[in-house]
Amino acid sequence: MARILAIDYGLKRTGLAVTDPLQIIATGLDTVETKELLPFLKNYFSEEEVEGIVIGEPKHLDGTPTHLMPKIEALIKKINELFPDIKVDLQDERFTSADAKRIILQSGAKKKKRRDKALVDKISAVLILQEYLQHHV
Repeated sequence: MARILAIDYGLKRTGLAVTDPLQIIATGLDTVETKELLPFLKNYFSEEEVEGIVIGEPKHLDGTPTHLMPKIEALIKKINELFPDIKVDLQDERFTSADAKRIILQSGAKKKKRRDKALVDKISAVLILQEYLQHHV
């Protein structure tokens, strides 16, 4: 088996998480500047076998897509062009940022760490991946 990678896309930063090769455990991978996302993926895919990508699908509470959806659709198109053998799925990401902040707070992290937006993005990617694993694997 190969890994599944999750993306919590943002305009400035993108959080990444990945499964182990058996697709059992979701772990935070990194947070990268969004403009560096595709080069990061190229490098990562050259080193690790990845069979799927899960991208957080941003929705409003009523289920309608947010302003980020056109950018995510463009990202999916580019990923499909660059990595045609890797399956791309969307996973509802409502509440992941709030849940990530709650998890960081409950962990007892110091105030400086709780304000680390990169950490929130990475944990959000883990939550997206865990949700996906529960429903699809």
